[in-house]
Amino acid sequence: MASRQREISVSEFFSKNRHLLGFDNPAKALLTTIKEGVDNALDACEEAGILPDILVEVIPEGEDRFRVVIEDHGPGIVRKQVPRIFGSLLYGSKFHVLKQSRGQQGIGISAAGMYGLLTTGQPIRILSKTDKRKPAHLFELAMDTRKNEPQILRDEEVDWEHDHGTRVEITLQGTYKKGRHSVDGYLRQVAIANPHARILYRPPDKTADKSEDDEPQGTLDAIAETDSGLQVFERVSDELPPEPKEIQPHPHGVELGFFLKMLHDTKARTVSMFLQSEFSRVSAKVASEILEAAKVKDRSRPGNVPRGDAER
Repeated sequence: MASRQREISVSEFFSKNRHLLGFDNPAKALLTTIKEGVDNALDACEEAGILPDILVEVIPEGEDRFRVVIEDHGPGIVRKQVPRIFGSLLYGSKFHVLKQSRGQQGIGISAAGMYGLLTTGQPIRILSKTDKRKPAHLFELAMDTRKNEPQILRDEEVDWEHDHGTRVEITLQGTYKKGRHSVDGYLRQVAIANPHARILYRPPDKTADKSEDDEPQGTLDAIAETDSGLQVFERVSDELPPEPKEIQPHPHGVELGFFLKMLHDTKARTVSMFLQSEFSRVSAKVASEILEAAKVKDRSRPGNVPRGDAER
């Protein structure tokens, strides 16, 4: 019995419990995949100060099988980061930052790729470019769920008309429905909530037959002008929303275990400076009041504060 025990990776766990990530039925899986891709595209463009232009395609490839394409003209992703971002769960840049964002855990788009791999056996396909003077990089990735590591099946340089941007393709098992809670309804809501974005959407019934090996042709502006099958949600504002600001935690929102970890990890020399530098809205006066109530000297070293004093 003991010889059969082993550690379970996070991707192995979620591959067997994918309902926890929003992939519990084919209709929801299709919608979740598109939502994760669109969220990533919006975040990438906004962080780079670029008004978002996003292309969404849902291409039928047989009964209950679709290829989802999400393309943006954001800053692109540097080559060495692409495999980890799309081929590993819990890999991202937002988890340790207290700032409003559309995602945090680094699970969404990689989980969508994992779902596609599990249901169709097809790898996730990524095309990314960061500079108009450099070529784009094309990847095809699978995921080793036992190790939570990407498997690179294809890595090559290709030409792409975009100066910069990212294109993601995921083939998956799904069900396309219309109505309020459909892909169409979701994209309409995204357009309303993000008036600074332009969204180009090609639904399954307007998608021409395409091969998986077809390279994307033309810029998003060219596609919008020449493709009559597109639904275009035009932007109505040329102003980006204010960039969210990173904040410090508030003392009332921190649990004891995390507070003890902060005491251990801080670079502050005194408990008073620790409270002022690590928390929101804690001035020198407020720090003194807290320490007086806890019966802790303000010049005590944070790492030396006993658990009982920290709890007070």
